[in-house]
Amino acid sequence: MSEHDGIDDKDDSAETLFERIIAREVPADIVYETDTTIAFRDISPQAATHVLVVPKTRYRDVAELAAADPRLLADVVTTAARVAELEGLGGGYRVVFNTGADAGQTVFHVHVHLLGGEQLGSFGR
Repeated sequence: MSEHDGIDDKDDSAETLFERIIAREVPADIVYETDTTIAFRDISPQAATHVLVVPKTRYRDVAELAAADPRLLADVVTTAARVAELEGLGGGYRVVFNTGADAGQTVFHVHVHLLGGEQLGSFGR
């Protein structure tokens, strides 16, 4: 699922697309799941492998998650590493948290983009 399928950042009470995927109300290509996280393929991939890792508990962004539940943040990163292993990304991968609209975050349910499977270009400008 692309971040562009998300919610407006002005309404934090609205259910996000990710919550609907977690509830199995919206189909997704789920590649891995734990008790606390779910990982699924992005429908608008930005690399040969592009998987989103989402905690099942909603926090707005990585800063909020880190402050409220560091153990869950560790679960998200551990899930990303496990998915990278399952996807054969031993040559390297990128883990990206977009935090805030200026960084391109459009779904305000924290998630990590796991990117790899090819030589990745430079980052930022």
